[in-house]
Amino acid sequence: MEIILKEDIIGLGFKNDIVNVKSGYGRNYLIPSGKGVIASESAKKVLAENLKQQAHKLAAILAAAEKEAEALNGVSLEIPAKVSATGVLYGSVNAGIVAEELAKKGINVDRKQILMKDIKTVGEYVATVVYHKEVKVEVPVTVLAENDGAAEKPAEEVKAEAESAAAEEALDSQASAVEAVVEENEAEAPAAE
Repeated sequence: MEIILKEDIIGLGFKNDIVNVKSGYGRNYLIPSGKGVIASESAKKVLAENLKQQAHKLAAILAAAEKEAEALNGVSLEIPAKVSATGVLYGSVNAGIVAEELAKKGINVDRKQILMKDIKTVGEYVATVVYHKEVKVEVPVTVLAENDGAAEKPAEEVKAEAESAAAEEALDSQASAVEAVVEENEAEAPAAE
């Protein structure tokens, strides 16, 4: 079913786009909620005429979106998160958290404008901020382990303790072997007399 969208719907399309959707989605959600209309021939002609008349308004909207996008040039985010011993996050980093981090830097972005999959491991990722169908900005997102220094030091200490325990065990086994040989020699010495 072809629908003309009346507003931006992230993941589907932008205002005045003609999109193909499943009949149930169009009839039961888009049309009753006023987010779209059926794309009949007459509706397409009306849309074309409206777009001609609104060309200058659309250019202004595009310019405003480009101006907002300039604020994100050179911005990168480092998000600390709690991590398990296997490197998996407790929870995840999602669009809402990225929007909060951008707000801390003075850039207000609605979380619905951010396209990304939920991040569940430490590493480097990219979040795409959509201001307009022609203006998209990619923001690098680095997820860091919140307890980096604290996690590494005990791991090193545990490794050192394991190595020293192994060394002590080796010394003990050598000492017991030497004692056994000495006892054997002592036992044989009186018999020789």
